[in-house]
Amino acid sequence: MKRAVTKHTGVYERLSSVKSHNGKPDICFDIAYKLDGKLIWEKVGWSSEGYTAKLASQIRGDRLRTIRHGQELPKQKKKAPYFKDVAAKYLTWAEQNKTRGGRDEVSRYKNYLSPCFGAKRLNEISSFDLERLKADLSKDGLAPATVKHILVIFREMFNKAVLWGLYKGENPIKGVKMPIVQNQRQRFLLHAEADLLLTELFGTSRQLHDMTLLSLHCGLRAGEIFNLKGQDLDFENELINIADPKNKENRKAYMTKAVKEMLLEHMPILPNEYIFKDRNGNKVNAVSKSFHGVIKSLGFNEGITDRRQKITFHSLRHTFASWLALQGEPILTIKELLGHKSLAMTIKYAHLMPDQKRRATLNLEKAFKRNGIVSVVR
Repeated sequence: MKRAVTKHTGVYERLSSVKSHNGKPDICFDIAYKLDGKLIWEKVGWSSEGYTAKLASQIRGDRLRTIRHGQELPKQKKKAPYFKDVAAKYLTWAEQNKTRGGRDEVSRYKNYLSPCFGAKRLNEISSFDLERLKADLSKDGLAPATVKHILVIFREMFNKAVLWGLYKGENPIKGVKMPIVQNQRQRFLLHAEADLLLTELFGTSRQLHDMTLLSLHCGLRAGEIFNLKGQDLDFENELINIADPKNKENRKAYMTKAVKEMLLEHMPILPNEYIFKDRNGNKVNAVSKSFHGVIKSLGFNEGITDRRQKITFHSLRHTFASWLALQGEPILTIKELLGHKSLAMTIKYAHLMPDQKRRATLNLEKAFKRNGIVSVVR
């Protein structure tokens, strides 16, 4: 819309090509004035909102008097930042503060969040938009856990924008119900199955065999195994220092005899060298496809469709914890060995301790009898 001068100094009008008022094109009034030698254009309002050229002229006069007396003009409301700009700052932060250098966050933002929200300002994103994204991702076949990870990243980005003073407003994720995730591993290897797996891996890849042994005997995650360096091994005390784990809290793992012998063979010359390396001498970043090939050849997952029942590399850590529970180790001990932040994460292994529960109940009955407490026969 072109501006046209009015009979009032510094007041201009624009005729709308789409809006109408009283059967005529609606008129938008603008004013112009100088501030510190710079020409300022300011939109006043529309005829349909009750504005006139005369009222716009009065507002312009107020602005000039304010400037003349050295007072501040009414500040224009600061626009909310674009989601893509907030994401850029967040991903830079994630590179230093998230596991795997924030690569997971980058991937999920680029593939799922950017196409939907990248060009929107934060105040333009609603709970309904997020509900629609959640529904679309589920329709595309993404697992509930993956959908939840994507929504959690959105929540963190928005919260960081508020924390960093980039935006003031409520996070729309508050109105969104997170997907229910039921992906806890339920199946673990029997001792005979573990021996069979180790035997098969030994003939396929010695390094893959050794990483499997380490997870089965010490409960290490794949990422923790990849990160192991010579300086993390204490052979005198038979300890493994797990630095920078998933929950950011260092812990100790205890070497079995088999693990100690295996690690001695892998001990690098320099303390800051990685224990396990790829063919190019670099840090290993993923479990070899050979592992899944061996699992397939052994038929461990044949006919199984439930993801929770399938054997993966993470099942080795689950097997470690399950074996501990079956032999009656205290749940708190298992929690510390796994490096769980809360007991709630470990309590799923409690059902594997039936003998311990029975023993606890029988001991309670003995205590009743010692103190002369008898049951009432009805």
